[in-house]
This record gives sequence, C-alpha cells and structure tokens, in this order.
Amino acid sequence: MVEIDIHGYVEYDAIKLLEKFIISCDSSVKEILVIHGYHSGNVLKEMVRDPNKLRSKRIRRRKPTMNQGETILELY
Repeated sequence: MVEIDIHGYVEYDAIKLLEKFIISCDSSVKEILVIHGYHSGNVLKEMVRDPNKLRSKRIRRRKPTMNQGETILELY
C-alpha cells in the first residue's frame, strides 16, 4: 500500500494530483491510502469518496477506514 496526503489542497488541485498519482502507480500497487483530513471540513473527504468527482478507471472500490481522515482506494 502506498499513501498520499492531500491536506491543504483545494478540491480541483486535489483531484488533479490524485489522478496523476494513480496513473503513476504501476500495476503492482493495489491500494492507495489517501489522507484527506476532516477537521477543517469534509470537502476533500467527500471528493475522494464520490465516484462522480474522482473518476479514475483504475479505482475498483473506495473503503472508509476507522480514521475519518483517511480513505483507501482499491485499484484494478
């Protein structure tokens, strides 16, 4: 599992960063831990978990974790 931290990004920039990061991962990477935070609002959390906003074709499933500030993206 690899991780990426998108704290402090605005939604548009975070989407572009995540899409580029997902594309850059080779096929051996099956999970990405996205650290988006939640204390300063839920915009990034909702963006990561919404299939209509983050639309990479490599994303198989979005899994919330016990930590509200993180989401795991399962990849094909």
